[in-house]
Formats: sequence, C-alpha cells, structure tokens
Amino acid sequence: MSTVPAEALPTGAPAVRTGAAAADEAAPLAPSARLLPALAAVYRAQLSRARVARIPLLFVATFQSIGIMVLMRGVVDGGSEARAVVAGSTVLVVAFVALNLLAQYFGQLRATGGLDHYATLPVPPAAVVLGAAGAYASFTVPGTVFTAVAGSVLFGLPLSHLWILAAVVPLAGAALAGLGAALGLLAPRQELATLLGQLGMSAALLLGVLPAERLPQPVSWARDLLPSTYGVEALARTFDRDPGWAAVALDLAVCGVVGVVSLALATWAYRRAAVR
Repeated sequence: MSTVPAEALPTGAPAVRTGAAAADEAAPLAPSARLLPALAAVYRAQLSRARVARIPLLFVATFQSIGIMVLMRGVVDGGSEARAVVAGSTVLVVAFVALNLLAQYFGQLRATGGLDHYATLPVPPAAVVLGAAGAYASFTVPGTVFTAVAGSVLFGLPLSHLWILAAVVPLAGAALAGLGAALGLLAPRQELATLLGQLGMSAALLLGVLPAERLPQPVSWARDLLPSTYGVEALARTFDRDPGWAAVALDLAVCGVVGVVSLALATWAYRRAAVR
C-alpha cells in the first residue's frame, strides 16, 4: 500500500485530526454558577415549594406551641418561668420546620436520588444547603411572630421588645436548619433521618420550653449543647423590664457561630452524599 505525501493532498481537503488534538480543542464545560446568584435561585425555588406543601405543617407547628403555652399557663404564674415558656414555645416553631422538616427533606432527597439532580447542575454545594435552609427558616416567620405575641398576651409579658425576633429567627433558624440538613444527609436511611429530625425537635421542646432552673444538672448540660438554647435565652431576656442587652448580644453571637458551624457541616455532608 503506497503512502501519499502530505504536500500532495488537495488544499481544500479537510485534515484528519488525531484524538489528542481533538481532545485539546474540545469545548470547555460551562463554568459553575456563582454562589450568590445560585443561592438566590435555590432559595426562591425552595420557598415556592415550601409555601405550597408546608402550610398545613406550619399551622400544626404553631398550634402545637400555642397548646403547650396554654397547658403551662396552669402551672406557671409568671416571672422567669413564664418568660422561658413563651421564648421556648416561640423557638419551637423554628425547630419544628427548620430542623425536623429539613431533616426529612434531605433524607428523602438522598433516598430517592434527588441529590443526583442537583449534582448535575453547575450549582455550588453551599448554595443548595444555604438556599434550602434559608427557605425553611424564612417559612417559620409568621408562626414565630404569632406565637410570641399570643404567649406574651397570655402570660402578661411586654410586647415592646419583640423586634428582637428579627435577629432570633434567622440566627436560630440557621443553626437548626444546618443541623437538620446534616442529620438528613448523614443518615444512611430515610426512616432514620425522619427519626433523628423528630428526636431533635423533641429535644428542643423538652429542653427549651421547660424552665432551666427546674432541670437536673446533667440535663442542663445537654441543654447548653442544643443550638436553639441560645435563641431561647436571648428572647427570654428581652421580656424583662430592663433587658441586659450585652447578654442578649452574647447569646445571639453564640447562636450565630453555631449556625455557621452547622451549615458548614451540612455543606460537607451534602458533598459527601452527592458523590456516593
């Protein structure tokens, strides 16, 4: 078989490229979306989904907190115990949605292969976790405000400092949502994720609503480890006639640090679950 020199080929004939050359000239993949635009897109999508599917559950969470305060009204007259009951019941609404429901949501995503959908998108993992956590935390705002106002009226507490909810809800919501997302992503089975979410909400109920001075010392140590505790403490302090704002700021700062850590843990858990 004879070979033809390259010079003898017609000038208009297309040259055959080797595999290496073709690979070098392949079109690059689309760049990953930036964090903030991706976060906003995930947040809007999750908020729209939660608004449609979670309204009945938000009603249940609010009704549950109102019922707890009504029951505690028969055994608590006022003072620090009343402040603890109202603050704990208010933050419990956040725990029910941001911790319990988010753990179930991510557990379901992992079990049904929904994480594969997000893995194919050029979306940073942090945007998925933060967007979902922010949407679920935002969804609790009406219930927390209604519970705080109703509890204050029921126990005769002042309403003048309820603006602090603008800081308590996002900070406690971030801490609890990060924890809920991590539980849902790290649980090997969907049923276990649901169980862990419900246990976390039960811990927020028992350790947040009951007055701290009535708890045994070992239980008080467990209460200090719960992310929602610091949001409860910050809100309870504002029911005083002269709140200690330095202590309130410290509680909110601790809650914010815990929120950053829990969301970072959830982001790591998302990366770990997405590659399996």
